[in-house]
Amino acid sequence: MSSSVAMSSTCPGLYCGRIMVNGSVEGECGVCPRGERANIQKVCERCTESPELYDWLYLGFMAMLPLVLHWFFIEWYSGKKSALLQHLTAMLECSVSAVVTLLLTDPVGKLSIRSCQVQMLSDWYTMLYNPSPDYINTLHCTQEAVYPLYTIVLIYYAFCLVLMMLLRPLLVKKIARGLVKSDRFRSIYAALYFFPIVTVLQAIGGGLLYYAFPYIILVLSLVTLAVYMSASEIQSFRTLVAKKKRLVVLLSHWLLHAYGIISISLLDKLELSLPLLALVPGPTLFYIATAKFTEPSRILSEGGTGH
Repeated sequence: MSSSVAMSSTCPGLYCGRIMVNGSVEGECGVCPRGERANIQKVCERCTESPELYDWLYLGFMAMLPLVLHWFFIEWYSGKKSALLQHLTAMLECSVSAVVTLLLTDPVGKLSIRSCQVQMLSDWYTMLYNPSPDYINTLHCTQEAVYPLYTIVLIYYAFCLVLMMLLRPLLVKKIARGLVKSDRFRSIYAALYFFPIVTVLQAIGGGLLYYAFPYIILVLSLVTLAVYMSASEIQSFRTLVAKKKRLVVLLSHWLLHAYGIISISLLDKLELSLPLLALVPGPTLFYIATAKFTEPSRILSEGGTGH
């Protein structure tokens, strides 16, 4: 690239900038160091702000994703006696991974992190916005403009995978002796499949997930709750509270409902979201109130009598 382009008064593109050294701008236009971002003056500026509430909710969603998948496959493949301990172990793995990831993120040794604020969807896909000032040469300015929201999730997934491989096989081998050998490690095999999937999902669709995760939580939690209540033949409050497991599943879905509502409301003060949280039990109440009208046997009987 010609020197006239590289040393022009303003850098081309959205994310190219010049590095500031000892209070003076030096060097050619290019990619900013990790943890910095080009400001309006096209100068690389260190990100010193704390993540907003919405950013923390996004990180919480991405942190919950492998945990929920762990719990699902443990419940699907493991016996009743070993499931509880495996659930607790999965929670321990994810919790330790989250703490270690925060401690290793700048500032190192603290549970707080500094970040660059997300301004637009393109901030997640800077590789698509490398400018070509002279229409021949490309100025490569690919960087993590949303530092550290992109890489911190990938680091967290790596720690989750490592801890799972260190702890879970020994635990399963010791407590799941009643299961067939081919079934003992199926929940672990499932994790070896879904971890690459969620990693690719974050790498490719992180920006889309950032803006869509509140709606994803609400839709999936509503669908899974309806499917569970239908499969368990829950049609009244009596059948709902008949087993402790059903109450645990219900409360878990209610927490997800609340999480999604707070994320959508984008309110920094939780007390302002409290009226909206009154909607959390709504889907459950609606299902129980209308379940008797959609009973398949009743529909078939009424159809047979001509009503």
